[in-house]
Amino acid sequence: MTSGHDPATWSGLKPREDLVRRAEPFLPAGSEVRYAFIYQSAPSFLFFIITYLTGLTVFWNKYRCVVITRDAIHVLESSNLSGGGRPRRLLATLPRSTQLGPVSGRWARLSMLGERCWVHQRFHDQIAAADHEAGFLD
Repeated sequence: MTSGHDPATWSGLKPREDLVRRAEPFLPAGSEVRYAFIYQSAPSFLFFIITYLTGLTVFWNKYRCVVITRDAIHVLESSNLSGGGRPRRLLATLPRSTQLGPVSGRWARLSMLGERCWVHQRFHDQIAAADHEAGFLD
């Protein structure tokens, strides 16, 4: 993880309420969402930049919502026009022991489900806190 993430601030860290509310129907009953973030994938970084600047390649990109519970990491497919904020179905469930980061920069590059993806910095604390809670330290 990056040195810009302060574990002391994570005790009050909450996932976005809209992501939690929209993801809950796709999770096991009684799941408590601890962290959540959105990512987008694209065939190449150029597609990602073109989408970010113009929106012209939005339909080639894939948008995902990731929610982390105490027991698992759930990856949800989202509609392209929602930018990842409206999950439509569960794609995969990963073990909670899966490391997500480290993350840094305005758009962190990750690999999820074999896809190259990018996560905006507004979600970096969610990822860093989730990794820290799973036992991955700086």
